[in-house]
Amino acid sequence: MTSADTLRAFKRDGRIVVVGASLAGLRAAEALRAEGFTGSLTMIGDELGEPYDRPPLSKQVLTGWVPAENTTLPRRRGIDAEWLLGVPASGLDLATNNVRLADGREVPFDRLLIATGVRARPWFVESEAALDRVFVVRTREHAESLRRALAAGPSRVLIVGAGFTGSEIASACRTRELPVTVAELGATPLAGALGAVIGEVAADLQRTHGVDLRCGVKVTRLEGDAQGRFRRAHFDDGSTIDAEVAVVALGSIRNTEWLRESGLAAGVWGIVCDTGCHALDINGRANDDVFAAGDVARCPHPLYEYRLISLEHWANAVEQAEVAAHNMVSPQADHWPHASTPLFWSIQFGVNIKSVGVPTFADEVVVTQGSLDDHRFVAAYGYRGRVTAAVSFDNAKWLRHYRRLIETAAPFPPRCPTPDQPTDVHPAPVGLPGPSLLAQGATAVVTGRTRVSAASRPCTGIGRRGVG
Repeated sequence: MTSADTLRAFKRDGRIVVVGASLAGLRAAEALRAEGFTGSLTMIGDELGEPYDRPPLSKQVLTGWVPAENTTLPRRRGIDAEWLLGVPASGLDLATNNVRLADGREVPFDRLLIATGVRARPWFVESEAALDRVFVVRTREHAESLRRALAAGPSRVLIVGAGFTGSEIASACRTRELPVTVAELGATPLAGALGAVIGEVAADLQRTHGVDLRCGVKVTRLEGDAQGRFRRAHFDDGSTIDAEVAVVALGSIRNTEWLRESGLAAGVWGIVCDTGCHALDINGRANDDVFAAGDVARCPHPLYEYRLISLEHWANAVEQAEVAAHNMVSPQADHWPHASTPLFWSIQFGVNIKSVGVPTFADEVVVTQGSLDDHRFVAAYGYRGRVTAAVSFDNAKWLRHYRRLIETAAPFPPRCPTPDQPTDVHPAPVGLPGPSLLAQGATAVVTGRTRVSAASRPCTGIGRRGVG
C-alpha cells in the first residue's frame, strides 16, 4: 500500500462531527458515506426533529398548499449517525478538538464540519418582538404559527422588509386575498439582492397585485393592546397603520456566536474559508480538520476576483456540502474547489424569478430580452465590462446561455441570443444600496478577499468539481 493509499484509508475512518442538522449538514453526511467514510458520524442540531426544507416555508406552507410537517428533506441514503438534536453547540475547543454543547456535554472529533446556517433577524425591541401576532419566518414552527394567523383572516398584515422572504410572504397574503402593507427602508423591494432597476419591476408587481407598498420608510415602533396583541405600527414620517399581524423580514443573522473564543475567523458575515471549504483561523491559516458549508460559510470565488461571498442559496448549500465532504476524506492532492456558479429562485405573485451568478457583484445592468413592463424579461449584470450575473422574470430557459457567459468572462453588455432584444434599453447603474441595507434581505453578500486554496487557481472555465 502506498503512502497516499494509507492516508486515504486513514481519512475514511475516525470521528467526524457535523454541527448543523439542516440541508447542508444532512447532504454533507450523505456525501461522506457515499465517499466511503466508515468512521463514527455525529450530527448536532439545535432543532428537534428530522432535517426539513426551508424554501417552502415562505411559499407553499403559508398558502396552505403544503403542510409544514410535509417539508422533511428526502434522504438520499442512510448515514448511520448519532443524532444529538434539540441542543445547540455553545463552544469549540481546537486545542482538544471538542465541541461544547449548551447542556455541558463535550463531543470529541477528528474532523469537524460547521453548517450552523442562519437565524431570522428579530425585531430590534425585545418587548415589541414578544407581542402576540408578531412573527419571523425561519423555522417550521414559525411558518405553521403564521399560517394559522393568516388563515384566521386578519384585517391587515404588515410586513417589515421587502427582500425575498418579505416579498414571498406578501405574495402568500395576496393569494389568500388578505390586505397587506409592506414597509421597506430601501428605494424598492429586492434592492439589496437585485438592485434598484429590477427592484422597480418588483415594486410594480406588488402594487399590481394589490399590495400597499411603502418604500423609503422605517417602522419605528410596534404597538400592542392591553392584552399584549399587536395592533398598530408607527413610521418615521409620523404616520401609523392598524394591522392584526406583523411579519418581521429584516434578513438573517449567521450563527457564529458560539465560535467567538475558538480562534477561527468567524463573525457577523460568517466563517472565512478557502476555496476548499477549510475554515481559516484569525491569522488566515487554513485548518486541515475544520470545514464549513452552507449559509454560514464565507468563501472566495474565482469568478468574482476571489472576493469572499456569503450565499443563502439552497443549491449553494448542497454543492458546498458535497465539496466539503469530499475534501474531509481525501488527500490534499485530490481536493475539490467550491467553484460552482450560484443559482437562486423565487416565486412571487405568480412570477418565477431566477438568477444565475451574483447580481450584487455588478456596477451595470441591461435588459437583454423581453420587456420590463410585461414582467417577462432577462436582465444581464456586468462589472467592469464583463458579465457577472443574469436575472429572469418568467423567462428562465435562456439562463444556461448566460451562465456560460459568466463562466467565460464574456464582454458586457452581451449580445442577445434571440430576436427579442429591446432596441431602446441601454446599460444603467445597477442601483445597489449601501452596506447597512445590503445586509437586509440580500441572498448574496460580497465582502473582502482571502487566501486562495492550493486546490484552485485563476481560470476562465469553471467546472462543478474542478477548475479547467
